[in-house]
Amino acid sequence: MHLDHTPGNGGPSAHPTRPEPAAPGTRALRIGVGGPVGSGKTALVAALCRVLAERFSLAVVTNDIYTTEDADFLRAAGVLAADRIAAVQTGCCPHTAVRDDISGNLDAVEDLEAAHPDLDLVLIESGGDNLTMTFSRGLADVQMFVIDVSGGDKVPRKGGPGVSRSDLLVINKTDIAPQIGADLAVMDRDAARMRPGTPVAFLSLRETPDADVVAAWVLDQIAAWRAGTPVPAARPATVGG
Repeated sequence: MHLDHTPGNGGPSAHPTRPEPAAPGTRALRIGVGGPVGSGKTALVAALCRVLAERFSLAVVTNDIYTTEDADFLRAAGVLAADRIAAVQTGCCPHTAVRDDISGNLDAVEDLEAAHPDLDLVLIESGGDNLTMTFSRGLADVQMFVIDVSGGDKVPRKGGPGVSRSDLLVINKTDIAPQIGADLAVMDRDAARMRPGTPVAFLSLRETPDADVVAAWVLDQIAAWRAGTPVPAARPATVGG
């Protein structure tokens, strides 16, 4: 069964009331994976599923405006069983559905949790309006923001909530930096200035297809959640690089 949801029609099931936010460790950890279209979010989610699925019970919710393209990609790639991947068709900019009116995404997450009571981790992937995209803390317990080098090395210093407030900033596609003329040292410096004391991960899925640096961060979040520690856990200013 494919769990596909369109806000407004209630999806496979409706949830008229919402419980209070769960305490750490009492349900699956929910991690938001956000960023601009084309930054490599879905490929990163696929890599994380491949790496973590043998150790943990996983599910994924994707957000697209009019299609189920990202969910279809994950299903076709076989990174998880099809019934562990839900698609939300937002009908508007997806950041609205993960930040402002999160009901469609909560329906999708809660349906996955009901179908798979053993879930350890739910990844919620969504694009949005460039650097302004963030997740509601009512939906995601912790969130990463994915940018890539194709926009040039100025992107981190442009700031915005995605860059400055996410729990992990991922600077993706570092292998093409020489072709783009992007200076990774400049991106590292500016990212550290915009988000002091919070982690930054440099990533190339071509060079490290297991996304090791991001997977290590996710493992830390799972461990903290299971221990009943509020997330995000304390981390050094820069991860990888």
